[in-house]
Amino acid sequence: MGGYAMRLIGITGGVGAGKSEILRFIKQHYYCKIYLADEVAHRLQRPGEACYERLVALLGKGVLSTDGSIDKGKMAARIFLDKDLLVKVNAIVHPAVREYLEKAVEEASGDGETELFFIEAALLIENGYNDFVDEMWYIYARDDVRRARLKSSRGYDDEKITHIMESQLSEERFRVGSDFVLDNSGDLSEAYSQIQKRLEAYKWKE
Repeated sequence: MGGYAMRLIGITGGVGAGKSEILRFIKQHYYCKIYLADEVAHRLQRPGEACYERLVALLGKGVLSTDGSIDKGKMAARIFLDKDLLVKVNAIVHPAVREYLEKAVEEASGDGETELFFIEAALLIENGYNDFVDEMWYIYARDDVRRARLKSSRGYDDEKITHIMESQLSEERFRVGSDFVLDNSGDLSEAYSQIQKRLEAYKWKE
């Protein structure tokens, strides 16, 4: 490992900022582990996992698919009708995700191979991860760039994009809550060079 203690880095930013492309590059070139908080949350909602029983007790069996798993669409519809439910769902899911990630970090720090551990989520700052990670990265892109990407990659219209953007932290809040701002408004090669400079102390993997 080159004598370095594993560094824990949070990756956050608004929708359309290009977090996935940044993480793809990092995974390819560094000795790291990458966890997406949303994927962990979905995993923990499966039958037999930490959140399943409590969510079914809260939301009712009407959110289940025929195979007994929680149907994400049905769950979203229930929450949409009752905002208090969202608070209760988050109170079940977020602590379970945090506990899962803490265990994963502990395991990775002792494996002798992982130099960098990345956690990605849009809500890292809101959910208090600043006190957990060693540093927080804000993946920034101009609004016009983000809109163009979302229209192209996801087929979203302006109204939907505006609604999502307004529900997320402002650029100022993201910047205040972060230790490093990576500008991903331009060509990806520009973003990659920023990453290489930030991580120059860590081993490069071809």
